[in-house]
Amino acid sequence: MEQTIAEKILSNHCGKSVRSGDIAVCDVDFCFGQDGTSSIVIDSFKKLRVGKVFDKKKFCMVIDHSAPSPNIGVSEIHKKMRTFAREFDLGFYDIGCGVCHQIVPQYGHVTCGDLVLGADSHTCTYGAINVFSTGVGSTDIAITLASGKNWFKVPETIKVIVKGKLPPGVYSKDIILHIAKDMGSNGATYKSVEFCGETISDLSVDARLTISNMAVEIGAKIGIMEADNKVLKWVAGKSKRPPNPVQSDPGARYVAVKEYDVSKLSPQIAKPHAVDNVSGVEELIDQKIDQAYLGTCTNGRFEDLEIAAKILKRNKVNPEVRFIIAPASREIFLEASKKGLIDIFIEAGCVVVGPGCGPCVGTHNGVLADGEVAISTANRNFKGRMGNPNSFIYLASPATVAASAIKGRIADPREYKKRLL
Repeated sequence: MEQTIAEKILSNHCGKSVRSGDIAVCDVDFCFGQDGTSSIVIDSFKKLRVGKVFDKKKFCMVIDHSAPSPNIGVSEIHKKMRTFAREFDLGFYDIGCGVCHQIVPQYGHVTCGDLVLGADSHTCTYGAINVFSTGVGSTDIAITLASGKNWFKVPETIKVIVKGKLPPGVYSKDIILHIAKDMGSNGATYKSVEFCGETISDLSVDARLTISNMAVEIGAKIGIMEADNKVLKWVAGKSKRPPNPVQSDPGARYVAVKEYDVSKLSPQIAKPHAVDNVSGVEELIDQKIDQAYLGTCTNGRFEDLEIAAKILKRNKVNPEVRFIIAPASREIFLEASKKGLIDIFIEAGCVVVGPGCGPCVGTHNGVLADGEVAISTANRNFKGRMGNPNSFIYLASPATVAASAIKGRIADPREYKKRLL
């Protein structure tokens, strides 16, 4: 039976061949929670009264959403997580380690062909390294933590082919925003989206992670890619477990096939208050901004910081703009420091905060005031996302965000294309 990647991975984990629409009870390779969801995971797990976890090496918790804690209530949740981790000898990443979606693949918890669940909607990120990874509720994580299994309805698959050479100043963030505009925020609801094509193959693994991260913004259950040599090399440098790369069959059944030529794509921006409310940067030139943000599970990796640093070097952040930068992990922070990027940021007038989700979730760092405008490399811009429903958030690539911080308004990064080559 010819199958898609999603069908194959779920078949491999349930012990029988399944197709879209089937229900499968599957073995899960890894699961996790973060500080916004782990408290319910812990409570739900204790209600099961099983007394032990199925495999302590296949679960972890990460403090990233409110790191360090901004208030007493959050501090109590963090304390609860630390206590639970010690009690069951579980993997635990405390404040300063970074964002869960960087930590999980970076520390080799997942590899190609895995089935992974996370109590966070952007768990789909690991699809870039050929993992069936999806976000679920905290109770589902508790069930998985106790049993090592969960049930799945096998999703239908949409094939997305991306072709063409990206112009200078245009990046993977622009690709996924362009796709979101075309498909809409519900265009792939409960579907698996297979991203492929020459453009995807040309991208680095960091850049591919950006695209898979935002698959959920078009409603997708997963956003997955095949494992080429770049992915296999990347995974081999992080995970001790052998990869099990999975490809779709030539005759696999898709509910739709979408094709995009990005050879003439301009930098894309998602306007308030929806991720699919997208236009080219040229339509928004001169929109004043108050704050810029570089980071998050979407664009907080070293490559993203490096792109911004190329634009910021020997430039200054506009005095009317606050530019906040949060590396996605401690290791990325250290690498950026060793290679001089942090010096560039500080000298330009940026504020570099500890690894974590930072201003993205609006719980502490960088909360906006009424009427203020932010441009961010995050994945969501709905009302209140950065802490204030009376503010306005634009989403863009690291290059566009850095260029805009210098100008004090939304700006076209292609002005700096010689630096970006």
